[in-house]
Amino acid sequence: MAVPAASGCYVGGVRRQLRDGFGRYTYPNSFFKYEGEWKDGKKHGHGKFLMKDGSYYEGELVNGEIEGNGVRYWASSGNEYCGQFSQGEVHGYGVMKYFDGTLYEGEFNYGARAGHGALTDKQGQIYRGAFHNHMKHGEGELFYKNGDHYQGDWVVDRQQGHGVMKYADGSLYEGQWRNGLFNGQGSIIHCSGMVYDGMWINGRPATENGRLLQIWAGVKHIQLSPNFSTTSLELPEDTEEPLIETPYGYNAISYPLVEYVPDLDKIASTESEIMKIKDIEGSGSKLDFVAATGSVNRSLNGTPDPSLDINGKGTPQQEEGVVSGEEDSVPVLVIQRAERGYAAFRNIELALPSHCYRPFMILDELEKKASKKSTSKTLSEKGTESQEKITESRSDVSIKIGRKTKSGTELPSIRLGEYVIMVTDMTSPPFLGRALPTAFKLLKVVPKKPSKTGARKEPHKVLSK
Repeated sequence: MAVPAASGCYVGGVRRQLRDGFGRYTYPNSFFKYEGEWKDGKKHGHGKFLMKDGSYYEGELVNGEIEGNGVRYWASSGNEYCGQFSQGEVHGYGVMKYFDGTLYEGEFNYGARAGHGALTDKQGQIYRGAFHNHMKHGEGELFYKNGDHYQGDWVVDRQQGHGVMKYADGSLYEGQWRNGLFNGQGSIIHCSGMVYDGMWINGRPATENGRLLQIWAGVKHIQLSPNFSTTSLELPEDTEEPLIETPYGYNAISYPLVEYVPDLDKIASTESEIMKIKDIEGSGSKLDFVAATGSVNRSLNGTPDPSLDINGKGTPQQEEGVVSGEEDSVPVLVIQRAERGYAAFRNIELALPSHCYRPFMILDELEKKASKKSTSKTLSEKGTESQEKITESRSDVSIKIGRKTKSGTELPSIRLGEYVIMVTDMTSPPFLGRALPTAFKLLKVVPKKPSKTGARKEPHKVLSK
């Protein structure tokens, strides 16, 4: 039966001149339509609201209000909800499917996620725990798509308070959080073997323990011009050794480091220079060199060098090579673990140059060519005297930096000039996903100036800057 009304049009059952039973009602603005059950003139029971834009509600109604269980679809956003309603709003327990693929199942408080629930976001991450005003708030756990897992406290959608993070690579952190970062007291066991227990500031440790740092030496790489002739230079077969870019305006090629073997006659009174590396994590997150001194201890103390025997000495081949100046002396391992932000590299020296070390062979060849050009320009007495002075100077330098055995035999020493010292972070995988920037130091080897009495206490002098 059609019953015209001032506020719209109704077609359906009527009882005592009131809508009752099943009926359809079209609102005056024609945007809303209702079809379903009525009682005493009010929507009551099961019904469906239809909207012109495609949105709808289907479910329970009580005395004209959406109340109970139902399904709501919003055409403007594409979201769909199935669950409990109160006074026309999403309230109670239900499931919300968002258009972007996010899924929430849990409790609502008048339209907002509140209480306990489970949220699966569009990246596939799953959170189970407490919510307040749509946000993670309280105690909960988050399962990351990459396998990481966090369990602990949340404040306004961020980890804050006490929490435990288990990483997919096996690393484990337990401690305090603030604004989603490690903050306060906490401990981490990193998959690289590094362990830190202490204070954290904005996701970074106040001081670090356990980073693996490696020291490396190199010399300037000389790029030969295409027209340079090497007919008189017998170069060994090229090796694909990588070049290292330095902050000094040139690339460097590796130069070997060896174990420092002190003079046994002077070991009781000798002190060695220590190259100490500071990890300034709290102020710039970089490696830096710090000058320090210390007494001569067992070579490379704490370094797991497989070529050392149980007494801490090098192999006979190593020791013989270092003392006698053989070209095939074996480089030592130069890796140390940082302790309290520092790593000390002890008893390391530049190796004696091999006669076939390519960079020095090229330098020698260039010096020979320059010398030939200089002598060919003039044969005057002045030029002869100059050449004699150069020869005397070279002879003097070799005396100053040369080393002698007990028998008095002169041995070669390291070449004068510039060497690049570099320390890199070798922690693998990188600690907290980031390796420290490389630190560089320029080392200059110069001849020792003789004292006024003519005595020479040291074979040569090393300057660093």
